[in-house]
Amino acid sequence: MSLIVDSITKRFGDVVALDAVSFSVEPGRIFGLLGANGAGKTTSMRIVLDILRADSGRVTWQGVENTALPRRTWGYLPEERGLYPRMKVGEQLRFFAALYGVPDTRARAEIGDWLERFRIPEYLDRKVEELSKGNQQKIQFIAAIIHDPDVLIMDEPFSGLDPVNVRLLKEAFGEMRDRGKTLIFSTHQMETVEELCESIAIVDRGRVIVSGLVRDVKRDMGRQVVRLATDGDGHNVEWLADLPGVTVTSQREDYVELGVPAGSDPEHILRAALDRGDRVTRFEIAEPSLEEIFIEHVGHRAVTDDEEHLATTGREANR
Repeated sequence: MSLIVDSITKRFGDVVALDAVSFSVEPGRIFGLLGANGAGKTTSMRIVLDILRADSGRVTWQGVENTALPRRTWGYLPEERGLYPRMKVGEQLRFFAALYGVPDTRARAEIGDWLERFRIPEYLDRKVEELSKGNQQKIQFIAAIIHDPDVLIMDEPFSGLDPVNVRLLKEAFGEMRDRGKTLIFSTHQMETVEELCESIAIVDRGRVIVSGLVRDVKRDMGRQVVRLATDGDGHNVEWLADLPGVTVTSQREDYVELGVPAGSDPEHILRAALDRGDRVTRFEIAEPSLEEIFIEHVGHRAVTDDEEHLATTGREANR
């Protein structure tokens, strides 16, 4: 049986934060919760964790209401740091483990093992405030899983991490999934969702507008994507728009991206290019990306926290 979020609604005063949100996550899967800032992702996760109570609707895991489940069912990695900055790493992680009843001997072994995997064993006796943001995120992750939860819920876990730490965290995700754990995370990074997630839900203004297996969500778009590059005039795309059923969706510096209805033969684009006498240097048939699907349903590209910070900083500087 799965995690089922069934028609949860939440209001804060006159603001409807969630409006009958529903989705389900199968055990042993990695699930992506996508949406712009303020879409309702964090509120949804906090209701699943029973940090907040929904005004209506219900959440169940393995058929049991979330309000009746023991706390150790869940692991939570919040977007904000929840660590004590002046405590040493080892002491802090053992403290969190003790809160869930993990024996100290087992906690010490788990802590040492995870610090080795994250390539920071030398930080065991360092204070958290002495660590970089990326290494603090690793410690926060260990704190979230030290009690071996069935479901791990993470709010923007990759925010602000460098590529090396992103890779290490992705590897940890895969290991948890292989151990049969269920992982749910929110993110703005569509390429990360493409790489990790078997299923997703897209939330916009408190409503789920798309949900399901990634492959089904892509097929439901009803079109294929063709990426074409030739050694001819790459900026001349008018002839492509004249082809039946073809729409020019994006013109990049080194290739053109085209939309083709599902069920049609995209190779007629290739034949048309060859008939023009162009040498084709790239011809790729693919499904729409999650970024394209997000834009089509939500109406704009997802903005990362870092981009929003830069935009806000720029606006303040121009005042």
